[in-house]
Amino acid sequence: MSASIRATHRHRAFRTAVVPAAGLGTRFLPTTKTVPKELLPVLDTPAIQYVAEEAAQAGADRLVLVVSPGKESVAAYFDPNPDLEAELRGQGKDALLAKVRRAPGLIQAQVAVQRKPLGLGHAVGCVEPLLAADDDAVAVLLPDDLVLPTGVLTTMGAIRQRHGGSVLCALDVPREQISAYGVFEIDDTDDPDVKRVCGMVEKPPPEAAPSTFAAAGRYLLERVVFDALRRIAPGAGGELQLTDAIALLIDEGHPVHVVVHRGERHDLGTPAGLLRASVDFALADPDVGPDLRKWLRNRVRRETA
Repeated sequence: MSASIRATHRHRAFRTAVVPAAGLGTRFLPTTKTVPKELLPVLDTPAIQYVAEEAAQAGADRLVLVVSPGKESVAAYFDPNPDLEAELRGQGKDALLAKVRRAPGLIQAQVAVQRKPLGLGHAVGCVEPLLAADDDAVAVLLPDDLVLPTGVLTTMGAIRQRHGGSVLCALDVPREQISAYGVFEIDDTDDPDVKRVCGMVEKPPPEAAPSTFAAAGRYLLERVVFDALRRIAPGAGGELQLTDAIALLIDEGHPVHVVVHRGERHDLGTPAGLLRASVDFALADPDVGPDLRKWLRNRVRRETA
């Protein structure tokens, strides 16, 4: 991304970040029988904290967690724990104390309850009553998508300030893998990493895909999206799809752009994806990495012998 675009991010583009977290986490049963999937750790830190850090870095001061009934405890992760903090302080465990204080100091968290599982669009719509009059845009971050390095949401805010409308994140995916994604139909702009969206196609066959730019789990949506969500019809399974609301905005002439992220994405929605992310983070950790790297090399050597 050009320096000139980064420089335009002088003012906060949004203050409210929305994290849909109503799913039951069935792929992680039996653990998710009692532990919300969003609190499962990548190395030693819950996935939800990485998402909150990304939102706060981009300027958000409020995190709205959309949860199903019974999952309100996800927000408790962002509450202070004075007893634990006092115990750690008394033991001189300052590094652990800083870790425990990190999430409560990041952002104000609250919940919106999605009573029925009616789709991502419906989940986002549940947030509207909580918005303030000056919330002219909201960020939506899917917690299963860990987009690295962080910073794309900040860039998306800068693009929104320049072009208006809504801004989404895209990954450039090999064409042979494109049928697993929602794919953008795009026009070029004067920046190779910013595209204007003309339409979206859900999981097309590779030969029919309008581009190789696929939707990642980051959205910066102008507030009019809530009106669009009220006007779309339920799709497959009776669910309201966020992409259908965005497509309606495009049809009605609202500007929608994508920022192409030239980095990595970890899918935390499966045990294998969560494990890969944990290994990546562990290898980069100066305390854990050296021993793990040695163990992995020996383990792979035995496997291939």
